[in-house]
Amino acid sequence: MSMAKANVNVKIDSDVKELATQLLKRMGLDQTTAIDMFYRQIIVEQGLPFQPIVNMSLDEQIALAALKRNPTKVELSIDKTGNVMIDKDANPDLYDWAVNG
Repeated sequence: MSMAKANVNVKIDSDVKELATQLLKRMGLDQTTAIDMFYRQIIVEQGLPFQPIVNMSLDEQIALAALKRNPTKVELSIDKTGNVMIDKDANPDLYDWAVNG
């Protein structure tokens, strides 16, 4: 491998740069060393050294959590004023969620 040095110029959000620089300093690293380590790890891994993922929307996260929990179906009734009635004894978890959020 050549020992010649090359520059890498990137544009990055200034807040991201500042936070990362502070963290790197606490680890005893500067930006140049960290970027060099990142590039070397790309070579070792033959790809990114982490798995990029698509961030789920809040609705998708809630749906996934509900599927994982496998909730039981509960039939709810509504009183004459339109309020949902939950039997505290029959469905304590649902009642607690409805009252406390």
